[in-house]
Amino acid sequence: MVHSVQCFCLNLEEIHMSHFSTLRTKVTDAEILKASLRDLGITVKTNADVRGYNGQRVRADIVAVLDGEYDLGWSRNADGTFDLIADLWGVAKKHNQTELINSINQKYAINKTLAEVKRPGLQNANVKLVVHS
Repeated sequence: MVHSVQCFCLNLEEIHMSHFSTLRTKVTDAEILKASLRDLGITVKTNADVRGYNGQRVRADIVAVLDGEYDLGWSRNADGTFDLIADLWGVAKKHNQTELINSINQKYAINKTLAEVKRPGLQNANVKLVVHS
């Protein structure tokens, strides 16, 4: 029992030392996420390090390489969704992080919808996509 508590405390200490935050997302399609980032003019890397405060790095499946010293990363969960991993404080130094993340989410939603419409059986469907800012 004591051993478990000691391990738990060590893990908490490691978490607090890192500047990285992990946010749950509804992103499930890696290819559409990468295409969406490229559509926004963002360089994409796979299986790369996300840059954070003071040279800290964490590995992610997909990395959006941003201007400056900080990146956004996405790591796949067991359920197929992706978590967003970033040093949000650092990203905010050079970018409006809310605007940036919202634009990525919006582009992903549009591209995901367009991909779904192209699925077999929906080619002749009349679809109107309305995007609100």
